[in-house]
Amino acid sequence: MAEPLDPEMFDPVCPSSALPIQIGDKWTGMVVLCLEGGRRRFNELKVPLRGITPKVLTQTLRAMERDGLVTRTAYDENPPRVEYELTPLGRSLLTLIEAARAWSKDHLPALLQARLAHDSAPDPTPLSRTPDLTTGPPSPPATADLTPARPR
Repeated sequence: MAEPLDPEMFDPVCPSSALPIQIGDKWTGMVVLCLEGGRRRFNELKVPLRGITPKVLTQTLRAMERDGLVTRTAYDENPPRVEYELTPLGRSLLTLIEAARAWSKDHLPALLQARLAHDSAPDPTPLSRTPDLTTGPPSPPATADLTPARPR
């Protein structure tokens, strides 16, 4: 079995929480990182993912399973046991996530300076996914309406 997950692995003030790059939804990239070390049970995943509800974690894992990023293995035991593991496709995201984290670490001062300049402007446009680093990771972007416009 893999080492226990560090409850502090996602420090709310770390550079990755300031990333303007997002993989999947708010939680997908973090779940990928949690599964990097091997199979994990649902309750193990909740430890470092503070703030995620069981419902949202379930939805995230189901979406990742549907996309072929994780496999779900249910064992015929009492109590029931289910484990999640990255597939090769899911594991391929680790390179991208690490590159995004490195970019964020290298460019965090410039990113924060740009945000400060924008927010100090007379009438800044509010952006819901741009975090104040004291409040934690960014919220997911608003869902866009991709319905084609009707001809007039």
